[in-house]
Amino acid sequence: MVGLKEELLKSIWHAFTALDLDRSGKVLSHNLCTVLNVPHDPVALEEHFRDDDEGPVSNQGYMPYLNKFILEKVQGNFDKVEFNRMCWTLCAKKNLSKSPLLISDEDAFKVWVIFNFLSEDKYPLIIVPEEIEYLLKKITEAMGAGWQQEQFDHYKIALNTSREGLSAWELIDLIGSGQFSKGMDRQTVSMAINEVFNELILDVLKQGYMLKKGHKRKNWMERWFVLKPNVISYYVSEDLKDKKGDIILDGNCCVEALPDKDGKKCLFLIKCLDKTFEISASDKKKKQEWIQAIQSTVSLLRAGNPPPHKEARQKRKELRQKLLAEQEELERQMKELQAANENKQKELETVRKQLEAAAARAAEEEKKRLQTQVELQDRFSLELEREKMVRQQMEEQVAQKSSELEQYLQRVRELEEMYKQLQEALEDERQARQDEETVRKLQARLLEEETAKRAELEKWHLQQQQTIQMTEAEKQELENQRMMKEQALQVAMEQLKQLELERKEALEQYEEVKKKLETAANNTKSWKDKVAHHEGLIRLIEPGSKNPHLITNWGPAAFTEAELEERQRSWKGKKATSE
Repeated sequence: MVGLKEELLKSIWHAFTALDLDRSGKVLSHNLCTVLNVPHDPVALEEHFRDDDEGPVSNQGYMPYLNKFILEKVQGNFDKVEFNRMCWTLCAKKNLSKSPLLISDEDAFKVWVIFNFLSEDKYPLIIVPEEIEYLLKKITEAMGAGWQQEQFDHYKIALNTSREGLSAWELIDLIGSGQFSKGMDRQTVSMAINEVFNELILDVLKQGYMLKKGHKRKNWMERWFVLKPNVISYYVSEDLKDKKGDIILDGNCCVEALPDKDGKKCLFLIKCLDKTFEISASDKKKKQEWIQAIQSTVSLLRAGNPPPHKEARQKRKELRQKLLAEQEELERQMKELQAANENKQKELETVRKQLEAAAARAAEEEKKRLQTQVELQDRFSLELEREKMVRQQMEEQVAQKSSELEQYLQRVRELEEMYKQLQEALEDERQARQDEETVRKLQARLLEEETAKRAELEKWHLQQQQTIQMTEAEKQELENQRMMKEQALQVAMEQLKQLELERKEALEQYEEVKKKLETAANNTKSWKDKVAHHEGLIRLIEPGSKNPHLITNWGPAAFTEAELEERQRSWKGKKATSE
């Protein structure tokens, strides 16, 4: 029921956005109730559309009324085509292109309905390039033309550079422009659109003329059969105006091929719980196609699976969602790696600035050390000169100035202390150089970590490339499976031709035996005439056959009953082998 609601909402969205709800909301609601077979609720309608803050332009809007009083009451017993045509009527005049198109308004309506079926489940509605390619391929195959993949690839590239997909009206303009149907007349394009519409929207799996045997009169009448996921309907003609009946399909139904009888060929039987239907196809190919189509439909009913085109659409959506999720995950990981890289760059920049500051401080300290050393050397030189002068004076006045000797010794001790301070300054210089070497090693380690992160980024890039290659391999595997199925079909056709040749050989053998029998009969009759002529009244008495004469397609008494049974067993064995 949720899927039905989503399908209805897409068509209603087009009509909703094309109308001015202050003036036409009541009209839309009334028409929806009519085509969806929902009971009208005039009180709720007037209550919702009264002219105050609770109306359609209020915070509540139109969707609560639509869900509560219309969509939740839909039971599915309505004409989908009539519903879509009503919504189309409300929105087409405003949105349909004024430029002339190669398709009629009816074809444009069908393209619009197909768009609602294939579009994404988000608003505003668009159809993505993958679904556009799927639709154009279906229309091209229905026209019997070749698909121009290169032309569509150029169109897809131009489309992806500007937007994510097309709106319904842009899709109608694309198909109506004839860009992908050049060389085809309007009638061929219209028939192709109708065929795709029948398959995707009306769930028509197969249709065509066949003969049906009546249940009461037992006469054969030509009918137009339409196969849908749970029923086979038959009509007087393909205009579908005069419906004669339905064959309800379920998991208990089965279809069997029948041998030709009563002058009817290509027979098969459809067995249901209450009735059995005998049908005659126009040829063996049509017979086999109908049997396979009905068997596939019954298999889907037993498994509870949707029709093939709906299941394929769901698989395409799931694949797109999976690829989108993978792409988003890769983008997230790339952003995380980029953020981590930026953080590392910032850390490296901070360390670099710290190193530069440390180097500047070391240079300043070195400058101060050198300046101090020069000052000390100057002071030391001056002191030495002074000491020499004092020593000379002391030598001259040694006996007289002992006090000056003590002063001299005190000065020497001061000089020794200054020498120790000089040694400590040199030790501080050596320690500063060791700190500088430690900072350089830290910088080298950070550079190695940056190299490792770059290698990790390259690894993620290679994994992304491998994922793309795996997707290509899956496409190649699907193509190989399709080629194997085509080869199996070719083998079946060759076996059918071989059976036809064997049947012709059997007919030729029958003709030869028949001629031999006629020759033998003529010889016997001639001999009887001669005996009667010479012997007079003598008459030959021959034993008569006690078995009843067998009448077959090869003539009366052509085979005994044992021979006929042997041929029937041989024919059934060949038929089972070919199937």
